[in-house]
Amino acid sequence: MKSDDRLNGGQAPAHVAIIMDGNGRWAESRGLPRLAGHRRGADRVREIVEACPDLGVSHLTLFAFSTENWKRPAHEVQGLMRLFRRYIKKEGARLVAEGARVRFIGGRDPLDADLRALMEGLEARTAPNQRLHLTVAINYGGRDEILRATRRLAEDARAGRIRPEEITQDTIGDYLDTAGLPDPDLIVRTSGEFRVSGFLPWQAAYSEYAFIDTRWPDFTAEMFASQIRGFGRRERRFGAVAG
Repeated sequence: MKSDDRLNGGQAPAHVAIIMDGNGRWAESRGLPRLAGHRRGADRVREIVEACPDLGVSHLTLFAFSTENWKRPAHEVQGLMRLFRRYIKKEGARLVAEGARVRFIGGRDPLDADLRALMEGLEARTAPNQRLHLTVAINYGGRDEILRATRRLAEDARAGRIRPEEITQDTIGDYLDTAGLPDPDLIVRTSGEFRVSGFLPWQAAYSEYAFIDTRWPDFTAEMFASQIRGFGRRERRFGAVAG
């Protein structure tokens, strides 16, 4: 992204989260196997990641695989897992060089041990980086996240490490997968669907939403920049009355 493509006027969202939808339908509309769409979508990730710093976006969260996606045909799920492995191996060095810090959120237990090891390795390699905070949601579901957080909180309460009257909204946030990360300012969903699919329900209480008709493989950096500029024209009141 060139310097003259920076946001002109308005405030950029510090944290953008994206539901990357439409890979399979993009491929089917072209007579291709669904996995071809997922591969094209993975390539699109690089372009959007590279665009973030010049647009003033310091945090990017991508919804890659939901807890419900296990219901898809086995060959598609297996193909997606291979794609995750390939992406980490192929893009890891680039992400390190670009100053991106990578985190993964979601339940890791159902994932294969080698994939978990790759994820943990990339998190460790990029931990010192601060230029862009990239969070990837794999086997993520909002209700599942809250359930896991509630169980950990209940265990700490039972062990006497915290008293019920000490629990606040901030406390709950500390038990979520996204602990330490700011809430998303803007959530974008591609492919023309008007639902949130359990993505960051706690964190998105006051997020702005943008639902885009374009399918993820066709969602360019220029389209992304347009959403950033559009955010700058929105008025966020957080429940208050406009002044």
